[in-house]
Amino acid sequence: MKASDLAMKLSILMPVFNEEATVVDSMRRVLATPYQCPIELVVVDDGSTDGTAAAIASVRDGRVRVVSHGSNRGKGAAIRTAADHATGDYIVPCDADLEYAPEEIPLLVEPVLDGAADVVYGTRSFGSHTAFSFWYVVGNKAVTMLANVLYNSYISDLETCFKLMPLELYRSLRVKAHGFGMEAELTAKLLKRGYRPFEVPIHYAARPRDAGKKLTWRDGVEAMWILLRVRLFGAVPRHKRTPVNVSPELRLVGSQSTPARQARA
Repeated sequence: MKASDLAMKLSILMPVFNEEATVVDSMRRVLATPYQCPIELVVVDDGSTDGTAAAIASVRDGRVRVVSHGSNRGKGAAIRTAADHATGDYIVPCDADLEYAPEEIPLLVEPVLDGAADVVYGTRSFGSHTAFSFWYVVGNKAVTMLANVLYNSYISDLETCFKLMPLELYRSLRVKAHGFGMEAELTAKLLKRGYRPFEVPIHYAARPRDAGKKLTWRDGVEAMWILLRVRLFGAVPRHKRTPVNVSPELRLVGSQSTPARQARA
């Protein structure tokens, strides 16, 4: 399938918790990037207690939708909420901390438009200037290796934020983890269902703990447990549309008109 044979809309999902310093720059860079298809940016303020809400509200663009959680519920919950409100054919998360370059999202879209893949991961390489901790890198590699052993796969970076896939595929996986464990659960369910992500190299610049890095060793332990649980006990539902129930706790705090969902050619 060629790019000309496929019309798609991309929903970029941005979970945000106390990112007052970086969220505006992150949003503007997402919106300024030239894409091969129409996009929308779905921002979920996950119960921020600083000036994040006001910062988000300062970005005015018709492609932006903003949703608020009444309290902090975790990255996995924020991504679920963003997916509930997404109207695109494909989704890709993009953190608001600028560790990832929004300008590289089109690299993940390319294999889809070329008909080479449905699921695309942005794979990071780690060096002294891109990793804040030796143990962080070792933990990431250990979690990724465990996934490869358990699912007989050879992925390079399980914990990458940049995971592009069809919206309906994501919904059908019914990811339940509330926090960072969603990365392991999402990948485990994809691998168990037989998907092997197409990988493209991306740049990465980890911020140190004192600059707001939230991932800890406990998240690595949780990720390993989730990989084992899904492999041994997890029944993965088939890819079909499931009803989307939005919690009453959620409040749509900003929604501007977005183009109608693109039909596939």
